[in-house]
Amino acid sequence: MRLLQCAPLALAAALLPLAACAEGTPANGGSSPGSAVISTVAPDPGRAIVPAATSSPVPPGPDAFTFPDGRLSFSHPADWTVELFEPSKTPYVGTATVHDAEGSSRINIYYGQIADVVAGSATRTVIETGPVLGLRDHSVPTPHASFFVDRSEGAARYRMELTAGLPVSPDGQVREGPVLLGDRVLSADVLFDAQPFTNDDAAKAWYWGAEGQALKAVLMSFSYR
Repeated sequence: MRLLQCAPLALAAALLPLAACAEGTPANGGSSPGSAVISTVAPDPGRAIVPAATSSPVPPGPDAFTFPDGRLSFSHPADWTVELFEPSKTPYVGTATVHDAEGSSRINIYYGQIADVVAGSATRTVIETGPVLGLRDHSVPTPHASFFVDRSEGAARYRMELTAGLPVSPDGQVREGPVLLGDRVLSADVLFDAQPFTNDDAAKAWYWGAEGQALKAVLMSFSYR
């Protein structure tokens, strides 16, 4: 499977100040109008969320990338590269694109003091999710590395990314919104083709293979100090 080549993330005109995004966000990870829109998930008794291991080894020979503030870091395979684009210093906005050994864009990471308003509605099936220990105690709820599929109007969208806590709450509600770290927000998304998998079984086979696990290891490696 081939993933998308991705140009650095362009800032949308509708971006809102971080303060507007964070204001009113409960400490227990609940939603607020500025940071998340929650929709109910149709129960699926035939499926169960499979918890991830609480840590995941980075592939042999990892290199570390640290953002210019010296606080946020992540690891990646030694033959992968990271391209950083900083369109604004004040307020800070940075986008890091992780490229594999062949030069293909694999992960897009946003880290900055401006945040998008998140909106959406879907039925979500979680394939795997697990806490990122390097971000624990720095963001509430604890960020997770998650792989799931959202279905809306008959279309399936596979997503592998950092989520602010569990991608689906224990009471069955979809959670959306950025990870909050101090005065900045963080998002990290694996880049997929428009229709990367024919069905959930194909997605699981890919995820548990070498490619999926290498990408998972990058998401699990985030740390903040």
